[in-house]
Amino acid sequence: MLDFYKGKKVFVTGHTGFKGTWLCKMLINAGAEVTGYSLKPPTDPNLFSLSGIESQMNSIIGDVRNLQLLKQTFLEAEPEIAIHLAAQPIVRDSYSDPHLTYETNVMGTVNFLECIRESTTVKSVLNVTTDKVYQNNEWDWGYREIDVLNGYDPYSNSKSCSEIITQCYKNSFFLNTDISISTARAGNVIGGGDFANDRVIPDCIRAATNKEYIILRNPLSIRPYQHVLEPLNAYLLICEKQFQNKNYEGYYNVGPNENDCVTTERLTELFCETWGEGLFWVNQSDSGVHEANFLKLDCSKIKNTFRWEPRWNIEKAIEKTIEWTRAYLSKGNIALTMEEQIEEFMTNRDYIKIKNR
Repeated sequence: MLDFYKGKKVFVTGHTGFKGTWLCKMLINAGAEVTGYSLKPPTDPNLFSLSGIESQMNSIIGDVRNLQLLKQTFLEAEPEIAIHLAAQPIVRDSYSDPHLTYETNVMGTVNFLECIRESTTVKSVLNVTTDKVYQNNEWDWGYREIDVLNGYDPYSNSKSCSEIITQCYKNSFFLNTDISISTARAGNVIGGGDFANDRVIPDCIRAATNKEYIILRNPLSIRPYQHVLEPLNAYLLICEKQFQNKNYEGYYNVGPNENDCVTTERLTELFCETWGEGLFWVNQSDSGVHEANFLKLDCSKIKNTFRWEPRWNIEKAIEKTIEWTRAYLSKGNIALTMEEQIEEFMTNRDYIKIKNR
């Protein structure tokens, strides 16, 4: 992967977010020329500012709903690879502002694909959606890429629309071109530097640092939790392989192994055990907005196609999240912590190391 991305021009929307920052850090370490397009970081503090990567890439602050600015930035960057992460990503926020959610997640996708349509340089494209794009039947088995797309809430449904739009553009404009386009449907991610509201692990960290107990709304819900580096590694793998061979383009689930699909209760217990200090949680059920109780992904396709496998189990993911958090709280070198975690992850199964620091 290091050899492939060295010198490649990569365009990333949503680069100031949690996943976007980690992805850009991986690309920069690999020697890629990265252009990012996104709103300002959504939280204060935020991982993008802490990581120090802004000076190592071309960072443009802009809204994906602004087609003119997005297109101008994209065409000037002349990317070979484009990854679309920009989104309104919070389920509960989508209930309070569905218009913004659909405008960002649907028209943002249209605008991104319009840039692809007018580009003369791009060859590999990935639209990142979510595991929540599927019509959720509360099955006890994982959803496959051929299952029905029909997210329930405005966030999930807008991402289902984003999938359908991508398929439409592929069929209408890119079938007989050398441009490869895929989507990736990833499970819930955890990791150092997520300061978002209304997410389990950030809520755990806030409670721990404030010496408070953790409040869970739905402790028995099951989600495919994974460390953030897991799907990012898969995204880069998909982009690389389809760049080399258009036959690899398609739709891919990206999630943990089945034994790491745990309840929110178990995830929180693992966090409390690893954090220590007598941390505990309480159940305060919230009957407000609808959220799925049971959600798993069948990741057989990406495993069989690319021989991809998750590298860190849920215990390791919690450990590395807390490791990053303690470095942050002790005012440690966040950029170095990220780089060390990326190197550990990428070399976990005899993978090539990142370039020397």
